[in-house]
Amino acid sequence: MTDKYLEELNEAQRLAVINTEGPALVIAGAGSGKTRVLTYRIVHLLRQQVPAWRILALTFTNKAAGEMRERISSLVDPEVARFIWMGTFHSIFARILRAEGTRLGYKSNFTIYDSSDSKSLIRSIIKEMGLDDSVYKPGAIASRISASKNNLITASIYASDAGLQEYDKAARMPLMYEIYKSYAARCFRANAMDFDDLLLNTNILFRDFPDVLASFQEKFHYVLVDEYQDTNYSQYLIVKKLAAARRNICVVGDDAQSIYSFRGARIENILEFRNDYPEYKLFKLEQNYRSTQTIVNAANTVIANNEGQIRKNVYSKNEAGEKIQVMQALTDTEEGFNIASDIFDKKYSRQLNWSDFAILYRTNAQSRIFEETLRKKNIPYKIYGGLSFYERKEIKDILAYFRMVINPEDEEALKRTINYPKRGIGDTTVTAIFEQAAETGTSAWQVITGSPGGLSRFNHGTNAKILSYTDLITTFRRDSAETEAFIKAREIAMGSGIIRELREGKSPEEVSRYENLEELLNGIKIFTESAETNGEPASLEAYMATVSLLTDQDNEKSEDRDKVTLMTMHSAKGLEFRHVYIVGMEDTLFPSPLSAGNPRELEEERRLFYVALTRAGKMATLSYALNRYKWGNLERSGPSRFILEMDKKFLDYPQTGGKPFTHSSARHEPESRSAGQEQVRYTTPSKLRKITAPKASYSSPAGISGASGEFSAGDSVSHERFGNGTIVSIEGEPPNTTATVDFNLHGKKKLLLRFARLTKN
Repeated sequence: MTDKYLEELNEAQRLAVINTEGPALVIAGAGSGKTRVLTYRIVHLLRQQVPAWRILALTFTNKAAGEMRERISSLVDPEVARFIWMGTFHSIFARILRAEGTRLGYKSNFTIYDSSDSKSLIRSIIKEMGLDDSVYKPGAIASRISASKNNLITASIYASDAGLQEYDKAARMPLMYEIYKSYAARCFRANAMDFDDLLLNTNILFRDFPDVLASFQEKFHYVLVDEYQDTNYSQYLIVKKLAAARRNICVVGDDAQSIYSFRGARIENILEFRNDYPEYKLFKLEQNYRSTQTIVNAANTVIANNEGQIRKNVYSKNEAGEKIQVMQALTDTEEGFNIASDIFDKKYSRQLNWSDFAILYRTNAQSRIFEETLRKKNIPYKIYGGLSFYERKEIKDILAYFRMVINPEDEEALKRTINYPKRGIGDTTVTAIFEQAAETGTSAWQVITGSPGGLSRFNHGTNAKILSYTDLITTFRRDSAETEAFIKAREIAMGSGIIRELREGKSPEEVSRYENLEELLNGIKIFTESAETNGEPASLEAYMATVSLLTDQDNEKSEDRDKVTLMTMHSAKGLEFRHVYIVGMEDTLFPSPLSAGNPRELEEERRLFYVALTRAGKMATLSYALNRYKWGNLERSGPSRFILEMDKKFLDYPQTGGKPFTHSSARHEPESRSAGQEQVRYTTPSKLRKITAPKASYSSPAGISGASGEFSAGDSVSHERFGNGTIVSIEGEPPNTTATVDFNLHGKKKLLLRFARLTKN
């Protein structure tokens, strides 16, 4: 075999591919070909006669893993490539747990709960405990449990931690630990794991059973991790354990694109890689193949303001390209019309496709205005990250039947199927079944299939209906392991009555639901044929093991592709578009005001802007409104600090003939306000508060006036949260002036003066 594939790489990429021994950190700038490097590194290992099953490659989406496997199969024998352990963290760890989970008390056919299953179970527990769901909000509880698991805090640890108890009492949720304990117990009883359990239980498995860990350390001689900056603590520990024996670990990522701390991602994992592996090799991929020189250089000028980063010099050899457009609107409504009009004009004047355009915003709520204005111009669009195909009711209904066939202990699937299609088993009966399960310490399925006294509380008619249901599920379960997925799925869809129920619908919505069911069966047929061709399991259980781990990025349908994409900046990571509009670029919206007083959070906001800007290939537009409605009040603002941080030579202002806007009008006060008063609004995690502060007069860069006179370096000040301190330095131009303050008890903090509420001592 030749090594022609190496000729397709630049020098930095080639070095990252061929240096396969020992720990390696590949810092890959935006658009620098990191996926190619990861793929070719695996190919190179295979060419060096490393057995495919000795290689573990972890990604964050099935789509990324699939594309890598397809590319590898084109360069080596496909029969060899299919033995690589490649997939998402969750799919790989689920595979390990299905093989070894019996050691933790699980059966190999455990169900994987998605977020809606988890929230449904939590909602049931809250109701059973008689708690107020306006205080114990299921979504908030689910997030807290998820964060705990990702920090390896089990339900028993949580319940014994005094600090966590105090936190929950302050949050008016003193029984949070009881909900967590009940949730964990109910999942275990249902032989189910949620997504976070797949990580938590793998850690527990490796901790409590050293022989299992040793066997996988011996199995995997090479460990490769994509998007390492997005890993959380739980993922970090598993990877570190697996690579500990041979230390042949290669992680690929970009600290400048670490934007998921709210999901538990730890930028420290990539920044401190050298501390974990002092003998590591560092490879920097700095050539951007996606974007124009202007976009790359402009993004560099912004991200350079971050202190916590691995420095690199990202560059582009593409054309210089157009300057980045900065558009100003008087109101948020006008901003929507400006963007829609600009897309319409560029689409037809430059012969582009609708799919060449993307509108990126900081929060989902911002999409409303753009949806309205795009509809008025008959511009087709799609909301990325909206309701996925597998989240639709009719799909979740049939999948719940599949889950019952595979794992009848699955309580959430039983709730969904026991009276659908309707068979006369009401909510009161279902509640009684689950009460009986709780009293006897068994599953609901055991109660209705013969647990002592299980059906004694029901009358003859109700018993007959329940037995009809259990007989149906038992019939479906026969030969399910040996029957191919499509045949069994069609049998369930017809035998359950779901096809008949959906076929009878005549409204457009009902017809659509029927078509969605047909599409699901088509997908199962494709899965079956593919599995049989590749010599892989084609059972319903194998299909569900795949579909339960799909992510939003794996669900895009081809008919949705020629549309303008609307999405949050977080959702845009990993994607690229010809022209990107980054909207709502206001100093009171992006960066989020909640990050203004926290340097760490502010740096993440800046990385988020960097990610958004580098999604653009040919053109980028930044847009902001001088006035925006917030909670019914029209509030004034100015351009985001991120616009002000960019080198002006990369910017263009088409509305003013290329000249920068003058923003003094953004700070003019309405005549109805009293003289010398400026209305300031900001949000806190709990509620919206409104305060009145003396109007600022920004007179000199050295001294900045604030809530109580002029601030200067050396001033002794106090802060309501951090206490007393001394101003070390003042930086930036109004209204984005920051002060670095050395607080006696909390160390140095960089604060945005507009929000800091400092007072002189």
